[in-house]
Amino acid sequence: MTETHRPVPKRSVLVSGASIAGPAIAYWLHRYGFDVTIVEKAGTVRGGGYPIDIRGTALEAVRRMGLLPQLQKAHVNTHRITFVDTDGSTIAALRTETMGIGADGDLEVQRGDLTEILYDAVRDSVEFLFEDSIAALDDRPGGIEVTFRGGTRRTFDLVIGADGIHSHTRRLILGPEERFHHYLGACFAGFTLPNHLGLSHEGMLWNTPSRRAALYAVGSGRHVFGLLNFRRSDLPFDAFRDLDAQRELVAAAFPDDCWEIPRMVAEMRGAEDLFFDAVSQIRMSSWSLGRVALVGDAAYAPSFLTGQGTSLALVGAYVLAGELVARADHAQAFDAYERVMRPFVTLNQQLANDGDTELFPSNEQSLQERNAALRTLSALPADPPHATFSALTLPDYDLPTASGSPS
Repeated sequence: MTETHRPVPKRSVLVSGASIAGPAIAYWLHRYGFDVTIVEKAGTVRGGGYPIDIRGTALEAVRRMGLLPQLQKAHVNTHRITFVDTDGSTIAALRTETMGIGADGDLEVQRGDLTEILYDAVRDSVEFLFEDSIAALDDRPGGIEVTFRGGTRRTFDLVIGADGIHSHTRRLILGPEERFHHYLGACFAGFTLPNHLGLSHEGMLWNTPSRRAALYAVGSGRHVFGLLNFRRSDLPFDAFRDLDAQRELVAAAFPDDCWEIPRMVAEMRGAEDLFFDAVSQIRMSSWSLGRVALVGDAAYAPSFLTGQGTSLALVGAYVLAGELVARADHAQAFDAYERVMRPFVTLNQQLANDGDTELFPSNEQSLQERNAALRTLSALPADPPHATFSALTLPDYDLPTASGSPS
């Protein structure tokens, strides 16, 4: 990356969301000399959550942030995956070939580790407003006035919505989520539960043609991550904001009295960290309006079936910030951001294949064929590098000198 000394006016940006895309774009904007504020409705950065992948082009993005060594240390080293039949009997216990990590290898880290690393990278250089959110936006010729739910009003040059698949920022500027939400026919619930099986660096997977349950131990601790995933024809929008409805919906989908299903359902009912959502994508014809732009899942969630949500967020944050520093006109910068990112996003969203994957078979025949193939293996074959993950080469953006030196 070539450093120049092109002075630019210092611009103020409000970023909504402090998970992954938000701190990532805040890092780059601050480095480029912007005055950055992050607003987050939660009381702090959220920890926990399921393991996530950083692959392909996203590895170069975190390397340029200087975070690759920390993420390598946080890499999850899974030794074995055990597949169990519908009655709970073992189909196959397969070793996992250790994936090379670093500039040429995928990373898998706990979501909470990534959010903490990103937060630490910006906590002393950008302003955080926790336990608050955007209530209204008034886009004016000289800036955008933001009214916060806490009652204060402030004017910024730009607003970036990095607040996830159910983005409130997107709803304020472009209308209801239903216009952009593409449902892939399944829902899932993730939560932690006691590790009573004594699992260590391993996962267990149970399937029927329409449902999946998984236990995943990223280490040898007292708790494991649980996942209950089920197909459903209609999208339960009403359950998104009703925790009790979510628990009942999941429990009704798993009446089985075998393997660990009853215990998982019981633990799910009482889990304080339950995360429920639909397996869906966000598809939009434009990712910006006026002085507001969207990044990450708020603009182009690919669904967890692709394993690329985090990677797209990290790459999108880098590109959007870079285009904003490359162009004084925000409209031109937003257009350039879309030109660079949209082909990459489209390729990665296509990986979801409308919800039908090898590890989540949609019918009994596919399930039996998968199980028969598993019984012939002693180890899970390492996936070859997927061209889609690296289909975008990161542009180089100049580092300007602004009033207030970039770090």
